[in-house]
Amino acid sequence: MIVRNINDKEVLDTTYLAHGGAIAQMVLDRRTLKEIGFLAIARLGPNKVIEAHVDPMEEIYFVLSGSGEMKVDEETRQVGPGDAVWIPVGTSHALANNTQEECTILVVASPAW
Repeated sequence: MIVRNINDKEVLDTTYLAHGGAIAQMVLDRRTLKEIGFLAIARLGPNKVIEAHVDPMEEIYFVLSGSGEMKVDEETRQVGPGDAVWIPVGTSHALANNTQEECTILVVASPAW
């Protein structure tokens, strides 16, 4: 069993700027996981944007707090706490925090089967 806290040094050491807008950290990744690509937490400040990008893995964005406008390919929807967004492999996706509060998401990514 591995238990990892978002305040653990192993997590804090992975802090990076994700796609131009969010401050992200890898909670669990390929250093530990066998089948899943990673579990990350990302914080998107007010009026910041995770720029449109395409990933080689299937992803799920799960909104923990705050809200924003999620775009997957040509579809756009407002998302908020408790919403899970499935992002198929190879689709363009972006998240814009169009509010005055921080938006925090979990991102789970997995290689296509």
